[in-house]
Amino acid sequence: MKLNILIVDDEKNIREGLGQSLEMDGYNILLGKNGREGLNLINNNEVDLVITDLRMPEMSGAELLKQVTASNPTLPVIILTGHGTIESAVTAMRDGAFDFLTKPVNLDRLSLLVKRALANRQLVLKHRELQDEIDKLSRRNKFSSIIGKSAPMRRVLDIVEQVAATKASVLITGESGVGKELVAHAIHNLSQRKNKKMVEVHCSALSESLLESELFGHEKGSFTGAIARKIGRFEASDGGTIFLDEIGEISPHVQIKLLRVLQEKKFERVGGETTLEVDIRILSATNRDLKEETEKGNFREDLFYRLNVVNIHVPPLRERKEDVELLAAAFLKEFSEENGKNITGIDQKARLALYNYSWPGNIRELRNCLESAVVMCKSSIITRDDLPATISSGSDEDSVKIPIGISMDEAERAIIKATLFHENGNKTRTAEILGIGRKTLHRKINEYGLN
Repeated sequence: MKLNILIVDDEKNIREGLGQSLEMDGYNILLGKNGREGLNLINNNEVDLVITDLRMPEMSGAELLKQVTASNPTLPVIILTGHGTIESAVTAMRDGAFDFLTKPVNLDRLSLLVKRALANRQLVLKHRELQDEIDKLSRRNKFSSIIGKSAPMRRVLDIVEQVAATKASVLITGESGVGKELVAHAIHNLSQRKNKKMVEVHCSALSESLLESELFGHEKGSFTGAIARKIGRFEASDGGTIFLDEIGEISPHVQIKLLRVLQEKKFERVGGETTLEVDIRILSATNRDLKEETEKGNFREDLFYRLNVVNIHVPPLRERKEDVELLAAAFLKEFSEENGKNITGIDQKARLALYNYSWPGNIRELRNCLESAVVMCKSSIITRDDLPATISSGSDEDSVKIPIGISMDEAERAIIKATLFHENGNKTRTAEILGIGRKTLHRKINEYGLN
């Protein structure tokens, strides 16, 4: 589909000459003799780019720019100016113009600038499309904090929704950085306990004695430094949910006491004799293989089965590549706002680098990558050069990585998407490389949601 370019200039020969030159580049051209006429053409047509002179009767290019940026901020505007008004053109750049050219116009320079401006617009529109998709997924899935549309994540979310309303203990497994704590929060927020507390305990961060005191509380004088009674996390979460992160790190002694809480919902504070009873739901998470740990004798088998009534395995990011682009868009928006930057998209080479990287640190690593990219970015678009070296240098632009374990449909989708990326969206060239017809390619693009 041809893109529409509007040229606005009060000199007929200039606007028509520029129009003929850009028509030869394959664009549809609209012509206006002043800002007011140009604005009417924008309001009544699909316009992808505006090229406007600064000085014109009835409505100047500067006023047209203000109107365009106010009503359609993604529409790029290139300013044409004489040597005597370069200062005004610089002011226009501050007001939102994409760039400016001095008259007489260098047609080769104009052609390159038009391509850049249109490519930039496509990136901005793509970023907005991803933001809309994130919003729709959040509303549809009821999980505002979990971003993902891949088949592995849909399976995770289906299980979350199914078990949330029950009282069953859930063991959430997966590598570090995959978002196990987000899954725990989703279960709590969809449960009947959502209006009660959800108490989190990071088991690996505490020594055995501290963890025991944190979980069960202690009485005054029960050990050196116990100057007052302390309420433990189990007691504090009564009526709600307790989330035990990195449960595989707890000692055998604490495992025994935890088993009793799971079986009887009863315990005593450290140094106390009064038995306390609580109504809690226990969610736990680990990046270890607890089944293997039980076989080694490092983890109690009876406790493992009590914790693992329902297992939810959160897949690593390399097995859900379909979600990388959505997650990157969400992090880009978050860190752009946080750092006061107006970054509107990620260019093709940077997106391809993100897609091809294996992400051993999973979502946590992707999040850190986008934060770094936003900080380092000097323009409104993140490029491959803005990415950390480990990610940009490790990307092979001429290959696509297919992880073991995904379906044939997911593999085909990944190959088509990567080839489209590589060919800048050129469907004819993509079809030739893949050895399929254009009609087949269009059908698969629609089937896999790659529009």
